[in-house]
Amino acid sequence: MEDIRPVILCGGTGTRLWPMSRTQSPKQFQLVAGPGSPTFFQATIQRHRSKGFGKPVVVTATQNYRTIVKQLKEIQCDATVICEPMARNTGPAVLAAALVLAEETPDALMLVLPADHVIVGNLNTPILAMRQAAKDGRIVAFGIRPTYPETGYGYITDGGAFTSYSGLHNVAEFVEKPPLNIASGLVASGLAYWASGIALYSAKTILKEFKSLDAATHSAVTAAVNQGEWNGDCLQLDPDSFRKSTNEPTERIIFERAQSVAMAPLDVEWSDVGCWTSMHAIGVANSDGNVLSGDVVSINSQNTYVRSEDRLVAVVGLSDVIVVDTPDAVLVTARGKCQDVKAVVETLKAETRREANRHLTREHQWGESKHITSSSDHDMTLLRINSGSSISIDPLPGRHIIAGSSGLSIFDGLSRKTLGKGERVTLDVIDQTKLTNTSPNRIDVILVTLSSQISTGSDAPRVVNA
Repeated sequence: MEDIRPVILCGGTGTRLWPMSRTQSPKQFQLVAGPGSPTFFQATIQRHRSKGFGKPVVVTATQNYRTIVKQLKEIQCDATVICEPMARNTGPAVLAAALVLAEETPDALMLVLPADHVIVGNLNTPILAMRQAAKDGRIVAFGIRPTYPETGYGYITDGGAFTSYSGLHNVAEFVEKPPLNIASGLVASGLAYWASGIALYSAKTILKEFKSLDAATHSAVTAAVNQGEWNGDCLQLDPDSFRKSTNEPTERIIFERAQSVAMAPLDVEWSDVGCWTSMHAIGVANSDGNVLSGDVVSINSQNTYVRSEDRLVAVVGLSDVIVVDTPDAVLVTARGKCQDVKAVVETLKAETRREANRHLTREHQWGESKHITSSSDHDMTLLRINSGSSISIDPLPGRHIIAGSSGLSIFDGLSRKTLGKGERVTLDVIDQTKLTNTSPNRIDVILVTLSSQISTGSDAPRVVNA
């Protein structure tokens, strides 16, 4: 039987995992367990790199494309990438992937996967067991046996087993994020499962259902694919067409209405890691119940989660507390209150604070930039330029660069010169200046702007890709 094509959905923002997750560098691209661990996205890809599974398809926002390519390269995985020009929830994302796969193989089987979940256990065997049902036109949604009455998850209730497919069940109903009393009743019934967001079906089946149940979205996304631009294995969807699609999840558009939907239980440990309390729950705790990540010292503390990125964090005499330290923001919250972290992000966005949207370090096609410091009259940014790469710097009065090593070529439109280690130059105030790394190694460049017009706390001065 043909391989299943994993379809990884990477469109979420993960606001409840701030400050690790930001709008421009969301949860799925962050490390699961600190230094040395894979990212959530990489772990999802790796989970299905085995017999029975084919080349993955990744659907993501255009702004995340470079991050996707970088993280795929780190795990040496080839994938087809579909870039969305704007967020339209999972429905249009799944439809775009189905259209691309159907063009390659009309009967292609696709396994839709959220990019930011943590799963422990044998996931692939029960999925592969559902191939025939999916090939026969069934939409197979996978359910997780609930361990407590979670109000933040959707539920699928068991409508009885199929006689024709071992392990497959009819769906009685979908229950979306019920209040505690209803969730408790569902768990007590023994007939309800958490909706995992994982589903298996053929591209042909989901295209048929979309055309029947949401013809307008089917038409819009079809046009977005047909009029999109391919660059190697990457498809940039046409924005004018894609924005006409409905902004709804696949479950609401299709699953809750289609007669072809069914459910298969998964016997695994699963978490959608929706908040920091979940991160504590999936971590490896010490004898005091503490989960510590990074450079952390814990004294007389119990049931804490402490995560540090690049400096020492010490906690003394704490209980049931979560501490997350990043270079530009620190979160301290009580366990069980982490759903409220979203309110912090909303406050930061209302105040137009940079910390809501991005980290100090940003990845670019040419390398990365890190905002170091700023005041009312200066701004300093570290540029790390890859070998052979070029960038262009916008002209501003009082702008200087210092080369961290030899091999930095500078072109201001009239003349070209190469800087040695530690050499400094004032940039042109009229035209852009092009910087090129001609050395075989990455070069660090310090960009300094001296100007009374720069306000304290501003973003780094604009750097334009060559």
